[in-house]
Amino acid sequence: MFKKDSKPQNRIDTLIGAGTRITGDVAFSGGLRIDGEIKGNVHATGDQSATLVISEHARIEGDVSVSHLVINGTVHGPVESSGFLELQAKARVTGDIQYNSIEMHLGAVVEGRMVHTGQPGKAHELKLASGGN
Repeated sequence: MFKKDSKPQNRIDTLIGAGTRITGDVAFSGGLRIDGEIKGNVHATGDQSATLVISEHARIEGDVSVSHLVINGTVHGPVESSGFLELQAKARVTGDIQYNSIEMHLGAVVEGRMVHTGQPGKAHELKLASGGN
């Protein structure tokens, strides 16, 4: 659905401001920042890379699906990020997460399964930091 080598959208085209409440699904392209509340699904449209920023005070009750996602607020529902997912310190996710690449800050909370959806069968070898051995 998304281009594999697509880069994150660096600019925010749309803002759902603090104090705004939306009931219903939100479909967008480009960049979207949410500071308010949404009761419904939020997803990117089209083949192009899209970026969603869920701020510290934002709350979403529904599915979230986008290529590049930054969460610092609350999401109740499944999350899917086909590109890069960043869970910042005040992120609270109740639901399963599917991701390709992830960064999780100290303090972020996930109540659900975290499933890597990268290339199947490709093993990742963990290397110990140089030190005591």
